[in-house]
Amino acid sequence: MEKQRLNYGQVAPNGIKGLLEIEKYVSESGLDRKIFELVKMRASQINGCAYCLDMHSKDARAEGETEQRLYLLNAWREAPFYSENERAALAWTETLTLISENDVSDDLYKEVSGYFDEEELMALTMTIIGINGWNRLAIAFRTEVGTYKADQS
Repeated sequence: MEKQRLNYGQVAPNGIKGLLEIEKYVSESGLDRKIFELVKMRASQINGCAYCLDMHSKDARAEGETEQRLYLLNAWREAPFYSENERAALAWTETLTLISENDVSDDLYKEVSGYFDEEELMALTMTIIGINGWNRLAIAFRTEVGTYKADQS
């Protein structure tokens, strides 16, 4: 196991204020908490962020998510356990997370817009932007995996 390089929250609390504001905005937006956690899990899988996968699997389970759906998330297209709006959110997540490799097509936009109104789509998109930022911080500075405790309140 590699040693944590830097505790970004302690070193630059003002530097992460924007990401914390994104989290606050999304948590107050009414975006379905299961979708919120699935999106964070999927982006973290793509980015290979162990810390965030640990965190969001714990948070997802605290929200009532099943082990089966978490285990099969990287194969969501083949697994029958995800709703149509979850599938649209996951496709949107993959496209935006891998944006340098993808065109954000009109077809995908039309699909995701069919399940989420403009405010929900904005919250979904901000969730994706936020988790990609957190992934990059945790990976770059090797945040210690396994230390996160889910809120039990």
